[in-house]
Amino acid sequence: MKVRLKLFDLDIPFFLPVWRRVLAVTIPALWGVFEFSSGAALWGVIFWGMAGIAAWKFWTADWSAVAAMDKDT
Repeated sequence: MKVRLKLFDLDIPFFLPVWRRVLAVTIPALWGVFEFSSGAALWGVIFWGMAGIAAWKFWTADWSAVAAMDKDT
């Protein structure tokens, strides 16, 4: 079994169901909206950035390889 250690590793078997990926992007994005509406623009940008990075990682991940890795373990 190959162990992968990355700082922001989102292509893991936990995120194979699509609804988990949607929630992982939607919750920080909505929290960013809340922060902007509260007047905390810096935190809004931070949470929107987290949502954007997660969306990009989920979009570019090879989910068939992740599913195959999950079956190997």
